[in-house]
Amino acid sequence: MSGGGSWILETNPKTNTSFGCRPGDRELAELLESGVILIDKPPGPSSHQLTAWARSLLGIKRIGHGGTLDPFATGLLTLLCGRSTKITSELLKKPKRYVAIIRFRESIDSESLSLILEELRGDVFNVPPKESAVKVQVRSRNITNSELIESECEGRVHLISISCEAGTYIRTLVRDIGLFSGNGCELLELHRVGSGSLEDTMACTMQQLTDAIFLWREHDDFRAISKIISPIEIILEDLPTIVIKDGAVAAMSHGAPLARPGVVSAPKGILSGSKVLLSSIKGEAVALGTLSVDSDSLPGMESGHVASASTVLMKPGIYPQSWTKEMG
Repeated sequence: MSGGGSWILETNPKTNTSFGCRPGDRELAELLESGVILIDKPPGPSSHQLTAWARSLLGIKRIGHGGTLDPFATGLLTLLCGRSTKITSELLKKPKRYVAIIRFRESIDSESLSLILEELRGDVFNVPPKESAVKVQVRSRNITNSELIESECEGRVHLISISCEAGTYIRTLVRDIGLFSGNGCELLELHRVGSGSLEDTMACTMQQLTDAIFLWREHDDFRAISKIISPIEIILEDLPTIVIKDGAVAAMSHGAPLARPGVVSAPKGILSGSKVLLSSIKGEAVALGTLSVDSDSLPGMESGHVASASTVLMKPGIYPQSWTKEMG
């Protein structure tokens, strides 16, 4: 009945190869309509400027970014094309990972700094710095890990790594490191290493994006640009996934709820009210939804409401309507 931590409710599910396709097999036009571009941001331009440049280069109207980096900062910046902008809020919530170069007013030994970084793990107050355009208010953020990576011989400049809740101001955290040490501390460089399951090693530079677009536009060679634009599913891999039948895909793409007969498989132990990804048998993101029942109750159900769509991601009409009881 189960395998690999999931309830298998349909042991031999069938999908019609005439409709839809595996995310990795999408044509360039489909990727531009609902794709993700991971950029390795250089220092200098703002996140908004890079997004505007990409919009102009690609010639598409809808493109946004998921998580601002200050102009001086570098690293992973996620651009969302077309319908993928619907999941901007999902991306903004994902935990972030950084490396930072910090400089103290006076020398501090590695052991003392490591102890301070350890003290600053967990929930900390994190007020936006003066440089931020965000309204100043006291709030807390969770620092899941902070470690010293390397120190220069004089003991003033150090390289640290930080894993934290989304919305953490690293400049504020660095100021707090200075307060804890009784030794003024400033942020020299900041690089975003990751966001959720996305890593900076997966990203391209703006020059590589420009070159790929040139090959596509001027030489009708779209191999490079097709590799640079990832399917929307890359952002949703860490969500619990319920796989549904083709008929349920068609209905949910029109906003209909999911009924028990439309379910192929579901993870064990997911509680009612949890956010889930509704996916086709081919692995296509159909919708983000909310579970109406505990997933562990599904094997004992023959009918009934299982989940409702909160954000429909698949364009209606990809799968043909076949109004049966499985669609809910």
